[in-house]
Amino acid sequence: MRSTSAVHRPDPPTAQRRRVVIGLAAAPLALSLGDARAQGGAGLSLPPPQTEGGMPLMQALKARRTSRSFAPEELTPQTLSNLLWAAFGVNRPDGHRTAPSARNWQEIDLYVAMSSGAWVYDAKAHALRRVVSADVRSLTGTQGHSRIAPVTLVYVADTRRMAGASDAMQVEFAAADTGFIAQNAYLYCASEGLVSVVFAAIDRERLAQALKLDPAQRIVLAQSVGRRA
Repeated sequence: MRSTSAVHRPDPPTAQRRRVVIGLAAAPLALSLGDARAQGGAGLSLPPPQTEGGMPLMQALKARRTSRSFAPEELTPQTLSNLLWAAFGVNRPDGHRTAPSARNWQEIDLYVAMSSGAWVYDAKAHALRRVVSADVRSLTGTQGHSRIAPVTLVYVADTRRMAGASDAMQVEFAAADTGFIAQNAYLYCASEGLVSVVFAAIDRERLAQALKLDPAQRIVLAQSVGRRA
């Protein structure tokens, strides 16, 4: 939007505009999400995932490991975009995803806890939908790393999508489907030189309240992601 000031400022040259765009793309994610919150927006579109390149699969499997040592440095929007798509993004026109799910229920939702608040990943739109503005990372786990890691993914099973499944089947399938997604995230982290840890030590009741979950939504596991300290 142009300024309403009486002083007219000419548009910057194309090269300068290109540098600005590149700079914004590389900016820490907290800046972009903070701006969305200040503007009252309920969602944020992510950059298209970069699906070319990366480490060969066998090398990523060799490099995959767990670490609880995180630097507080924020992930860039592009890195988060790639992470979420790799974990459970849409990879086909028919809406199927990068990880399998029992009966294609796609019952697992990825909640993304960061300093700027908690968001839920909308895979179809490849966007984040804000849940709460508060930093809830301290509630995502009982270990110290969850307070430091810039991103913690919380895997939530919406059992309302699991039509016809008994309680035991819901638990079994949700656990298996979460494992598929978490391994995708692990392999992306290995490929990109990030560190990650999956954990189950969660105060589920308090976190469910903070994320405003329905009783039919069950927290399965969480996974912190970031750069090595």
